[in-house]
Amino acid sequence: MRSKRIFFIGLFVVCIAGLAVVQYRYLRVGLSLARLQFSQKIAEAGTDIRAGLYTRNQLTYLLGTALEKDSTRFNTGLDHMTDASRHFMDDFLREKLLDNQIDAPFTFALKTRDSSFYLGSAPALEGSGETYTYPMEVHGYLPAQIGQRLILELQFPHLPRYFRTQLNGLTLPSLLFLAGILVAVLWVLRTFYWQQRTITTTHEFINNLTHELRTPVFSISLAAKILKEKAGKASEPLADTILSQTARMSDHIDKVLELGSMERSATAISLQPVDFRPHLEELCRQFEALCRLEGIPFTWKLPDAALPMKASTFHLEHALNNLLDNARKYGGGAAVHLEARVEGRKLVLAVTDQGPGIPPELREEVFRKYYRIPQGDRPAVRGYGLGLSYVRTVVDRHKGRIRLEAGAAKGAVFTIVLPLSDHGTNPV
Repeated sequence: MRSKRIFFIGLFVVCIAGLAVVQYRYLRVGLSLARLQFSQKIAEAGTDIRAGLYTRNQLTYLLGTALEKDSTRFNTGLDHMTDASRHFMDDFLREKLLDNQIDAPFTFALKTRDSSFYLGSAPALEGSGETYTYPMEVHGYLPAQIGQRLILELQFPHLPRYFRTQLNGLTLPSLLFLAGILVAVLWVLRTFYWQQRTITTTHEFINNLTHELRTPVFSISLAAKILKEKAGKASEPLADTILSQTARMSDHIDKVLELGSMERSATAISLQPVDFRPHLEELCRQFEALCRLEGIPFTWKLPDAALPMKASTFHLEHALNNLLDNARKYGGGAAVHLEARVEGRKLVLAVTDQGPGIPPELREEVFRKYYRIPQGDRPAVRGYGLGLSYVRTVVDRHKGRIRLEAGAAKGAVFTIVLPLSDHGTNPV
């Protein structure tokens, strides 16, 4: 159990780590695609910018004057003219970039190759980090005015941060979903292990209690036998009652211990190759004799052929006895019928009674351990809710299935389907 727990915890950690790595790789791919898309938009914006700077207009005339540092054309100082040119150029570039869906912070530099003519942005953006530069050559009026080739450089500082901001619509939900999955799985694991500890403690308590009950039950049974031998005829009914009740209590103790053993380990039942038909026939004859004493009609039908299967005859007979005994106790003296038939390579065992039946909403609940159908403050037939739980456990260990259906007129039909074996060795 501990090794399985470590395995599943390790598998969970690996899955979460793998999911985180996948999300990180997706983020890297998203950043690469965002950078590629950004470059395409810059190229489209560059076309618009070169077109706007190609001809002589108010902006290019002002820029040419600022590059040549000729303040005689305007009635203002050189510094004011340079600042105006810088701001007008910044507004022009921002407009063209926004037209192409680019809203990242930027700076620009308009210069010749030898920087003899230069016009740049206001003081560069603060902060450190990689800066991406996109140069483009300007044609038309401005290079002709100054007589040299003119380059416009667009500089984008903190561009990776800008890309991550653009991807926040995908990144943040992914991180939130990952955190939600982690919290949910941790909560489920915590609840599961808490329930496991509770169930283990409960089973240990019940098993310890039933073990402790063995000694007083044996002592009471022994005392009742001595009382029956030594007491007079008048005390015999009392001794017989004590013996029958202690035998009933001993049977329930054995059932609790056996069921607990099967629930703790799948190897508690040893399956051996066997022809189950003789065992099934003997079980029916014994139950028929019991029903005859109580005046209860019992009919049964078995196939003529052998029924080879891998089974624990003790547990399988005991499970069928539970179903037949329930049909006898809850049927109110009505007829009980057992039918065995072969369907394909399956053995189908159906026990039908004529009792009050079981409501549809309770047909799954009755197989729960310790569950009893409510019948008022004092049920007509007493029990501990162990029989059907034991039957399902035995059927599961035989790799079969059990279902509960309503009878044709009234009552209930319990159907067990078990795999038969090929020549009594291999289940099919």
